[in-house]
Amino acid sequence: MKRRDFLKTAALGTMAAGAAGIGGGVLTGCAAQKQVKQAPYINKAGKVGGIKLSFEPYELQLRHTFTVSSYSRKTTPDVQVRLDYEGFTGYGEASMPPYLGQSTETVCRFLQKTDMEQFRDPFRLEEILAYVDSLSPGDSAAKAAIDIALHDLVGKLIGQPWWRLWGLDPAKAPDTTFTIGIDTPEIVRQKTRECADRFNILKVKVGLENDKEMIRTIREVTDLPLAVDANQGWKDREKALEEIFWLKENGVVMVEQPMAKERIDDNAWITERSPLPVFADEAIQRLADIPSIKGAYHGINIKLMKCTGMREAWKMVNYARAEGMKVMVGCMTETSCAVSAAAQLSPAVDFADLDGNLLITNDLYKGMEVIDGKITLSNTPGIGLTLL
Repeated sequence: MKRRDFLKTAALGTMAAGAAGIGGGVLTGCAAQKQVKQAPYINKAGKVGGIKLSFEPYELQLRHTFTVSSYSRKTTPDVQVRLDYEGFTGYGEASMPPYLGQSTETVCRFLQKTDMEQFRDPFRLEEILAYVDSLSPGDSAAKAAIDIALHDLVGKLIGQPWWRLWGLDPAKAPDTTFTIGIDTPEIVRQKTRECADRFNILKVKVGLENDKEMIRTIREVTDLPLAVDANQGWKDREKALEEIFWLKENGVVMVEQPMAKERIDDNAWITERSPLPVFADEAIQRLADIPSIKGAYHGINIKLMKCTGMREAWKMVNYARAEGMKVMVGCMTETSCAVSAAAQLSPAVDFADLDGNLLITNDLYKGMEVIDGKITLSNTPGIGLTLL
């Protein structure tokens, strides 16, 4: 089955291969459109089954070659996930950039061994996702795909978006950065011109010898505030700190992951002296990592593909706040599925880098929108998706 056909079987209400339909209602103001509910999933025994899991590999095509301090790529492997339950469908996604150490094969292998049909009440998120997490010590992207789809499903069953279920105010969602990867001056100018009038803050990948050239080139085009991400690329802490002071003078407002995550003392040394807030990225994966990096960074960057999804991300937001840390929500290169899921958290954070869907040419959904540079959340139930 082709990728778009896999997604749209729900919208069409077909029952081929045991697929159920999507509940696609959208809340508008105080009124809600009625969900279109299809027949429930029938298992092989001829009985109404529990939650039906299905998935398909997909490859994301990037608009530009994406270069950071350690690698370049033009595509990102991805797996699209569906959970069907009593005529409603939740959508999820696993995106696997190289540094996660996961692949389409590992994700599919994990999903194949996941028995979702044993669960007949999708509202028992803690129990279901604890089971999913127990299946292996890793596989964070595969776990995130199930988590996102389950949240989408439950939100649709309730008829509400997750930002509302979490008690958040969508008006407090921040601007999102738009990422400019490391490249030649000519390409950097081109990328900057393409986005400078649509965003209020840009994110620049640094960590190589041409950092200052990158910033100066961007400054030829725009004076927008900048965030920088070194992706562990800086090797000398004194030079890194000197560069941070220079960056501040040139309109940079925050720094991600200055040095290798293993060099916690050096990162702490930089953070203590930095004139800009310093955020952990590669150094923070899951909730349990927060105590070990406290004091080494001003804040954390939460990504669903690293932390296993929305359930744990929400816990990380609250834990970090309790520890007096700043919070950022980020993403990989993803479709609007995973980006929209992460955006549900955005009213609770200080910075957001939710542009992964804007970096690809073959999105499958319409979801969270960026309007005048600001994350704009809809009233669409679940994670806020409609199929393209």
